[in-house]
Amino acid sequence: MREFARLYAELDETTATNRKLDALKAYFSSAAPENAAWAVYFLAGGKPRQAVPAKLLRQYATEYAGLDEWLFDECYDAVGDLAETIAHILPEPKTRSDIGLATWIEQRIAPLRGAAPETIRQALFDYWDELETRERFLLVKLIGGGFRVGVSKLLVTRALSAIAAVDSKLIAQRLMGWTDGSVSPTAQGFLQLIAEQSDQEHAMRGGQPYPFFLAHQLQAAPQTLGDIADWQVEWKYDGMRAQIVSRGGDNWVWSRGEDLITERFPELAAIRLPEGTVVDGEILIWQSGDKDNGNPSPFADLQKRIGRKTLSPKLLAELPAALVAYDLLELDGVDLRKLPQCERRTLLEQLVERAGSPRLRISPLVQAESWEALARIRDESRARGVEGMMIKAASAQYGVGRTKDVGTWWKWKIDPYSVDAVLIYAQAGHGRRASLYTDYTFAVWDVDADGQRMLVPFAKAYSGLTDAEIAQVDNAVRRTTVEKFGPVRSVKPTMVFEIGFEGIAASPRHKSGIAVRFPRILRRRDDKSVEEADTLDSLKGLLAQASLAA
Repeated sequence: MREFARLYAELDETTATNRKLDALKAYFSSAAPENAAWAVYFLAGGKPRQAVPAKLLRQYATEYAGLDEWLFDECYDAVGDLAETIAHILPEPKTRSDIGLATWIEQRIAPLRGAAPETIRQALFDYWDELETRERFLLVKLIGGGFRVGVSKLLVTRALSAIAAVDSKLIAQRLMGWTDGSVSPTAQGFLQLIAEQSDQEHAMRGGQPYPFFLAHQLQAAPQTLGDIADWQVEWKYDGMRAQIVSRGGDNWVWSRGEDLITERFPELAAIRLPEGTVVDGEILIWQSGDKDNGNPSPFADLQKRIGRKTLSPKLLAELPAALVAYDLLELDGVDLRKLPQCERRTLLEQLVERAGSPRLRISPLVQAESWEALARIRDESRARGVEGMMIKAASAQYGVGRTKDVGTWWKWKIDPYSVDAVLIYAQAGHGRRASLYTDYTFAVWDVDADGQRMLVPFAKAYSGLTDAEIAQVDNAVRRTTVEKFGPVRSVKPTMVFEIGFEGIAASPRHKSGIAVRFPRILRRRDDKSVEEADTLDSLKGLLAQASLAA
């Protein structure tokens, strides 16, 4: 635990990639395999299950520290992070613990889930007695289910590749499914992860998927890519990227986030595919049974499926899922990823035709004689219910992650929807930004029953500003605060921002009646007064456009 807490602190204290990489390599070179296995799980994106509710953590920490509740609340408001607050208010430890991370997770934290409050209280007091500040911070993050760290899975892959002297692409392949959570990390699993490459390495394990090949955002004009004949163009759908894996008589459905989602999409798992087949594509809700007609349903409909643990026959009938197939990665047990894109496409077309299932659709190719002609077709994106286009090199192999070493995929997205909105609430961030107000709620104008103008919240956003801009907004938030609600501040409406978003849908759960997808800050509008911000009618107009397009 001590070593992992030290690593966590080192990763959190720097933004330098090389320093993070060095810290990861040092840890994995010396950690016991059983501890390293759990470290890989968390650092690669695995989420700890909450073992103790935040309410009990606050209650017992306040009691252990001998503080009044109001004083804890003041500390929490100043710090902005529960784990950090608890770690700092606790008295000095009475003993020191050398227990490793695996033992903490499996024998100490896991048993707290569902335990009686008094059992939890005594366990926490005992644990806090033997841990220092940064170890307590990590413990609360793990117990509370709030573990986050500023390191990418790619960086973890590079570190493991370096200490094992194994190609990083192979490490990435072995890591697929590691964070699913259905099987606990083990020492044996870690040793296999960093083992030398064998002659049978290409043989995948059971339902294990392949690492996903990701696209780069196309910023320049597509003419810079050269001859359009060298590229394969498809529509960019707004769904959930996934792979269907068919091996050993079973089908598995994996999301890009490496969640095993077979049970959530039984109609996809029921598609009959040849043994040893892996198809890459996008899960969408598609109402039409005709494979050649119709558009996909909005992402909001897919969300209704994603969040359900129990699927009724009625829901399956009303919101049928389909996989729009992009690529074929394996056929008859043979890894096809090194074949050119155009050859994989031909095999994919043949596979989809043989499958004959309305739940498996081929991603149609978009034909154009020139980039200019393609741009005109791209203007039809919203009418087709898509986000733009995917442009793939016809000669490209199927790579690992966002790479260009075996060919390139580009995403050529249409411009986002946007409105000018007013900042009305602000909340402190986390980690290094815990002392800054970085998470914002935005509102647009509407009219109440008496005909008076009022601001109605419609979106939250935290990305899009530079550090310098965040500092300016933070200063303004502190100067214009009207009320405090715990870590949230209500501010006097003084700042207007252009907010961009990818999609819009009606939503009775939101006060505005509208939900937007992927909201982000495009820029601050110092040239506009608060009174000139957009209205709820503006959003309803965009909603009407989206509904007509769908």
